[in-house]
Amino acid sequence: MQIILLTKGKKKTIRVSGSHKKVASLFLSAFVLLLAGYFYLPSAEKKQTVRNTTVAVEELIEQRAELDRMREKTRNTLDNMALRVGQMQAQMMRLNAVGEHLAKKAQLSTQEFNFDEFPAVGGANVNESDESFTQNQLMDEIDQLDQQLSLREKQMQLLATFSANRRLSKEVRPAGLPVVKGWLSSHYGYRADPFTGKKKFHHGVDIAGKSGTAVLAAASGLVTWAGKKGGYGYLIEIDHGAGYVTKYAHNKEMVVNTGDLVKQGDVIAKMGSTGHSTGPHVHFEVLRHGKKVNPRKYLYAAR
Repeated sequence: MQIILLTKGKKKTIRVSGSHKKVASLFLSAFVLLLAGYFYLPSAEKKQTVRNTTVAVEELIEQRAELDRMREKTRNTLDNMALRVGQMQAQMMRLNAVGEHLAKKAQLSTQEFNFDEFPAVGGANVNESDESFTQNQLMDEIDQLDQQLSLREKQMQLLATFSANRRLSKEVRPAGLPVVKGWLSSHYGYRADPFTGKKKFHHGVDIAGKSGTAVLAAASGLVTWAGKKGGYGYLIEIDHGAGYVTKYAHNKEMVVNTGDLVKQGDVIAKMGSTGHSTGPHVHFEVLRHGKKVNPRKYLYAAR
């Protein structure tokens, strides 16, 4: 039996001749040698391959963990951004409410000052490349906007408080005639008493008119007295706060009671001539921090 073996590239020929038993024995020996060479000789390379594979697996696990961390960080960042945006939306709603309230108080036209529309803005048309915000830049912008909103909200609240205080200070300060219609019949100061003819100090002013004429509150406040009181006849006394108190005497009829809250210009009584009086009129007094003052400057002040 003859077997011809070709080497790699067919450059060399190996001829093996012999019986079948010898050839089989030869191939078995060669196979054993090859198998031993596979399992024994390259063991260092196999160990290196295993180490390389282990390192690759560890790197893959680390990369996956890093990816999970990045994903979690991105999710947390988005959650924080959503929370900040929600807070700013709530602030914006409060600002809109305060702004609309102030706009109505200032009697601004809704067409000129509409909180439901964006303000008109613009810019030059220049050919410049636009750049997107980075995550950190966007968070910085949100932080700055949040701070500006908080500042504007405080400013609007202070403005609303200041406006309310100004309005309240105007309403608690007596202003205007305390009657719908009438004329000044007696001034503040010394005069001849109409009943005795002697010199006597008059602590208020008298405003004469037709019996039943409406008597008005000179300022907003709390009714602290509504009833008969000596020579005043039917008297109404109102405490306006800020040190102001007004009195309305000689009324024919009272339309408010002690403890009532009244606004500036409300009808509180009907003109009469009760008590120490010679005819239908209102005796009007103004007290400032407990001291009676001349009401004349308040009579002609604008409401």
